[in-house]
Formats: sequence, C-alpha cells, structure tokens
Amino acid sequence: MIWERLVRLSNDMVTMLDEHAEEYKEEGMERFNNEEFGWVNRTWKNKDVRRAHVDVVDVRDSKKLWMMHVCLFPELTNGGPIYGFDIIAGKSKVTGAFHDFSPLLQKNHELTNWFIKEVEPFKPSKDRPLPDWAKAIFSGGMIAAGNVKELDELNEICDIALGNLQQYLKRIGKYNGDSNKEDVIKAQNYYCEHQQQNPHTPAVMEKLGLPPEDIKLFCSDNLFPKIV
Repeated sequence: MIWERLVRLSNDMVTMLDEHAEEYKEEGMERFNNEEFGWVNRTWKNKDVRRAHVDVVDVRDSKKLWMMHVCLFPELTNGGPIYGFDIIAGKSKVTGAFHDFSPLLQKNHELTNWFIKEVEPFKPSKDRPLPDWAKAIFSGGMIAAGNVKELDELNEICDIALGNLQQYLKRIGKYNGDSNKEDVIKAQNYYCEHQQQNPHTPAVMEKLGLPPEDIKLFCSDNLFPKIV
C-alpha cells in the first residue's frame, strides 16, 4: 500500500508539471535514465520556474526500496523560495519524508510564510532532526518525518506535497522581477552548496544499488547543479 500510494503521487506530480510547464532534456541527464537500475530523471521549465526536476529510483523488486526527489527553482530574477520534496520507503514504512519552501534572499518571504502556516497543522509521528547544513537553508516549517508506517499519515504527507506543488506553480510567478539576477544566482548556489554537503544522499543512492561512478557525478553536477 505504501509503494502504491507513492507511485500514484509521483504520477500526479508529473501530470501537474506537464500541465504547467514544458519538459526538456537537460544536458548530461540522459546518463542517469537507466532502466536497469529503475532510475528516471526528468526536467521541466516555464517562464516562472527555471528548473523542475523529478528523480525516481524504483528498486522495489531487487532492493525493496522506492525513492523520489522533487525540486523546483524559480527563474533568476525571482527571489521566491525553492520547492523541495524527498521521500524514501521500504515495503512497510517510509524511512524519511522531507518537504519545504526553502527561502532564498528573504528568510521571511511571503510564500515561505504561507507554506509554514499551511503545514503547521501536520505533526509527524516521528520528527527527523536536522543537521547544521540543513538548518542553514531550510525554513522553520520544514516537514522532516521518519518511520511513517500508518497510511493515514502517509496520505497526509502526499496530499500536502501535491497540494503545495500546485500552489507553488500558481504563486511563484508573482515574484518575477523582484530581485537582481546576481543576487538570486548567489542565493540558489548557496542552497546547492549546502545540499551537496548532505552525506545521506550518496549513501542512500548506494543502498539503492546505483553505480558508484554515476552517484558521484550525479550528486556533484546534476542533482543540485550550481550556476556558473
């Protein structure tokens, strides 16, 4: 039931991105679409979002695991937050689910404040503590849930993530042109630099059975690519 719910969520998110943005082939990403390893990476963009990335690793048959990463960056004169959602699950439980509207130039950005208020009623059965690198970039309302076994709690997480994706796509364009391009690039790169410090990402990918040389390249160049 857990895997079925998450596959439905991923399909719903892809459908929503198809409705609001145009899919494109990002340079270098094709290497990381590998049917043998159940690994799929897709990217979209529109006038408000410079990069929307959905990364799914489906190794339910071989490793009894399923993972999804979703991240949306606003366009480069937009000082709005970054949408992020990550989840990994075994057959009987979700080991980690993380969701945020991560602020960039303004810690109290209007859209981040909306997110914090929106998710406030949700209380995970088990909180996942955040390391210092994460505290530097995530909002105070970030969802960090672990050991999710009940379908009701998982449904709530999925509904929040999908509903917030829809609201993000509708609302983020309001902030186009509110910031200098150089400042936004610096802030987005700061976010990517901190995400690249996450030691759990390559460890999880290794556990999923992905090739070590691909993991290293993907984490450095494609998962959170800096603007140079």
